[in-house]
Amino acid sequence: MSRKILIVEDDQTIAELERDFLEIENYEVTIISDGKDTRNGLINNQFDLILLDIMLPTINGYELCKEIRQKTDIPILMVTAKHEDVDKVRGFGLGADDFIVKPFSPTELVARVKAHLARYERLVQHEAPQGVLHIGELEINTTSRRVILEGEEVSFTTKEFDLLQFMATQPNQVFSKEHLYEKIWGLDAMGDNSTVTVHIKKIRKKMEKNTTAPRYIITVWGSGYRFDD
Repeated sequence: MSRKILIVEDDQTIAELERDFLEIENYEVTIISDGKDTRNGLINNQFDLILLDIMLPTINGYELCKEIRQKTDIPILMVTAKHEDVDKVRGFGLGADDFIVKPFSPTELVARVKAHLARYERLVQHEAPQGVLHIGELEINTTSRRVILEGEEVSFTTKEFDLLQFMATQPNQVFSKEHLYEKIWGLDAMGDNSTVTVHIKKIRKKMEKNTTAPRYIITVWGSGYRFDD
């Protein structure tokens, strides 16, 4: 079955270039030029991956990324002319999976799309042998990818859950930022180790009563992070 890609891009030339190279690879592509139209597009269609421009009319890519992530955990690749690290950190914090900086190589674009689709498919199909993890008041279902804390379900983005699951299934081990970034984002992702810090902060905000004295993910100064069981 052909994978469906949504391109949200107001530059027609760039959108058509992305579409042409993706269609060569037999992807089914839909182009939307205005951010506000994406909301209806997501409701009416089921997509497997989104290429999201940051600079859009009506609503910018950051706001749209946040809204999309609340509805679905499919890969979001943000396409941007911005090179500043702070913009990437902001995007990762809102749930983006990767960044592609303009001008970009169409073959690199296709390669990143393939890599993220393959990684997402593995995550969805993979049934972790642990099944359900119970750590104090925390319950992590590695099959349904749900997190229950004190009887209430907590919503996590794809990467937040991947990071939490990886550390929770290997408790009391210290992992460096470099190791976590390579394991969760992969060597082909565009970003840096600060992405790990951003996601750890967001996980703590959702899970911890006191983020300055966390119960679950502990900072080991000079070494990285440890999940306490």
